[in-house]
Amino acid sequence: MDAKPLPELDRICAAFQCPGVWISSCPIPSGHINDTYCSEFEASGRRFKYVNQRINHHVFREPEKLMENVERVTRFARQRIEAEGGDADRRTLTIIPARDGKSFYRSPEGDYWRMFRFISGARTYDQVEDVRHVYAAARAFGRFQKMLARLPGERLHETIPGFHHTRGRYQAFLAAVERDAAGRAASVRPEIDFVLAREKDAGVVVDGLAAGRIPERVTHNDTKLNNVMIDDATGEGICVIDLDTVMPGSVLYDFGDSVRLGAATAAEDERDLAKVGFDLGMFDRLAAGYLDAARDFLVPAETELLAFSAGLLTLECGIRFLTDHLQGDVYFKIHRPGHNLDRARTQFRMVAEMERRQAAMEAVVGRYL
Repeated sequence: MDAKPLPELDRICAAFQCPGVWISSCPIPSGHINDTYCSEFEASGRRFKYVNQRINHHVFREPEKLMENVERVTRFARQRIEAEGGDADRRTLTIIPARDGKSFYRSPEGDYWRMFRFISGARTYDQVEDVRHVYAAARAFGRFQKMLARLPGERLHETIPGFHHTRGRYQAFLAAVERDAAGRAASVRPEIDFVLAREKDAGVVVDGLAAGRIPERVTHNDTKLNNVMIDDATGEGICVIDLDTVMPGSVLYDFGDSVRLGAATAAEDERDLAKVGFDLGMFDRLAAGYLDAARDFLVPAETELLAFSAGLLTLECGIRFLTDHLQGDVYFKIHRPGHNLDRARTQFRMVAEMERRQAAMEAVVGRYL
């Protein structure tokens, strides 16, 4: 749903424990899932900003459990940051509780809303404007994982069950090929064969997790550049945001997906495959930043698969796009015929390039270990 100014945002804001008088709200046009707004308040002659979000409960079917995760993670992060003498107001999200004390407010219309303190003097970037930001974001994600490796209490809720279960994604792909609901299988035989040839890769991480060889961690699961706030003055990645998919997983999911997104040489839906490739220099910056923060808490079973994970998560994403194409484009939004097929082809092109340069990628990881 597109973010649009809502005339009742003053009423939504009034449901939270926010001091002062509401002045105005405007949309923040980023993100594809939730609706996000910036609201301004005045208190004691000063103005303060907050972030309002309407949680997309069609994607996240159990918003209460999602917010339990966010509340636990941000509370623990605040404790750790303050114990280390850091500025917790800038280095983690601060939830503004609702009037009833909950971490969210459910409107009479049935919408779930939450409110965070606005972090000033920092911003997010949808595109790479400075390669130093790539290092900074990767380091922030590594620091985030390392901190949450010590999160006490019960296992977090899975906000999207099976999200990165690559074997499950592979099985769904096989079922889509078999059913061929849209009658498209015959026209995409090379792409189908590309996936079938890599069946053994699908189980590497999930089987390692199941056997206990790879430790289960608290992971972010959406490690895009624009999910880290970069400090305007220092260029440091100060705060990891968009915590909806923080749940149990493997660090390999986070690192692999950050490479899929951060080291691509073309857009995810580029039709000209000659433009699609893998930037080893960007991989170097991603590995350097991540390992500078995370190297001393990772175990060998994780570090040995870091380079491999980049290809695996890229393959997984390509499988999802191809599966949706075979099913008739029922999950991902498309803007033209064959859009999901174009997306799948870019991912597979990157996988092939990563496989070709696997030794070089492993050498980079080894350098920063």
